[in-house]
Amino acid sequence: MTELYDITIIGGGPVGLFTAFYAHLRHAKVKIIDSLPQLGGQPAILYPEKTILDIPAFRQLTGQELTDNLLDQLEPFQTSICLDETVIGIETGETFQITTNKGIHATKTVIIAMGGGAFKARPLEVENADQFDNIHYHVANIQQYANQDIVVLGGGDSAVDWSLAFDKIAKKTRIIHRRDAFRALEHSMADLRASDVDILTPYLPKALQGRDKQAKELVIQKVKSDETLTIPFDHLFVNYGFKSSVGTLKDWGMDLKRHRILVNQKQETSLPGIYAVGDCCFYEGKVDLIATGFGEAPTAVNNAMHYINPTERVQPKHSTSL
Repeated sequence: MTELYDITIIGGGPVGLFTAFYAHLRHAKVKIIDSLPQLGGQPAILYPEKTILDIPAFRQLTGQELTDNLLDQLEPFQTSICLDETVIGIETGETFQITTNKGIHATKTVIIAMGGGAFKARPLEVENADQFDNIHYHVANIQQYANQDIVVLGGGDSAVDWSLAFDKIAKKTRIIHRRDAFRALEHSMADLRASDVDILTPYLPKALQGRDKQAKELVIQKVKSDETLTIPFDHLFVNYGFKSSVGTLKDWGMDLKRHRILVNQKQETSLPGIYAVGDCCFYEGKVDLIATGFGEAPTAVNNAMHYINPTERVQPKHSTSL
């Protein structure tokens, strides 16, 4: 038998994590489903070192700090977490059945917090790149790469941020970009040029050399030239951005405005018992900030709990009464 949960949250980004925390305060049995291999969503993966300014009570904090704080807040509770699972569809009935690429989840209510949709890293399009274990698209624990030779591919904020972070701990760090001009912020580029990171432009990756699932060298070719270089490395990080997709959202049966879910003042979708919060939902006057999503989360949770137990009040008098 599939275990039944009170609230299943689709999306493990900042808004999804805070939604889970608040749901626990209401004594709900909570599950999170996310398409990524780690929690935290875009702030943790796309801009972990970038400053976020719209979090109440914090003058500023990085994407990784925000994620760490939210996970720490959630840690005392028992939350079922399903990673690397993409939702395919939701069946309505006495309870809801969520079908993913890995199985079926049963739940009394659903809160969708999927941001701009499921996103996956753009792959390194070099022959046999997927056969090597030391080619990475995410960084979970940077300290494990201390005293290693690191190569970073890309020219955006993430590539530059990670290069600067690796420069503090790695034996050697190189960044390779296909253009002379980078897309990263000016102050980040100033830091990069002042660092010990080797900047190699304009070059494209052409081949990988290695054995036993460990790549050892990257062959790069200068743009509009036959000139090549062979770069040794211990770990290669690919930062070519991410592809975002709402997948089968249009088939889930909810009213949409383009690719966003229409909700009412309860954060409820056109399907009773299914709610949406954060960037994935739309209502007139909505402001797309993380702080907005945090404010929507208690509304969705409280109404979800009322949906489960209609005789209970929608929300407590004050957060201190939880």
